[in-house]
Amino acid sequence: MNIVSNEPKVSAFSLSSIRKKKELEASSKSYVKPSTTLPTEEFNETDMLLQWNKYAQRLGEKGFKIMESLLLINDPKLDGTRITLELPNEGSKLDFESQLNGLLGHLKGHLHNHDITIEVIVNETIETKRSFNDQDRYNRLLEINPNIELLRSTFGLDLNA
Repeated sequence: MNIVSNEPKVSAFSLSSIRKKKELEASSKSYVKPSTTLPTEEFNETDMLLQWNKYAQRLGEKGFKIMESLLLINDPKLDGTRITLELPNEGSKLDFESQLNGLLGHLKGHLHNHDITIEVIVNETIETKRSFNDQDRYNRLLEINPNIELLRSTFGLDLNA
């Protein structure tokens, strides 16, 4: 009995057979769990911050100090299941986003909610840097420690020296 197929015959040793085999393997690996089976429990900002800080601490213990400091630079804000983190520049955003999947996995697993998303906002507000003169510095030190005036008068110190 002959079975007629419309597909062209492919040799087992040809490049196209290797390509077809890889396509078949890739299609079998791309199974995604249905989203209905993933947990979506509610959580509050305190729970989220606790897990956020635990993850940052764990990264610090493993030697990832830059990522730890990026996580702790600001407290993230929670809006439903969206977490918003404000970072100071584009470079820190790129560093953070390179490690984002690990953080998301940790938060989704420990908070039992797979709807969590993280949004990074870059806030490059340029603070005006004031140039302080000697009098400004002295006044600031005097606010911190009033005994500075006693020291200045005892030794006859002058601010303009």
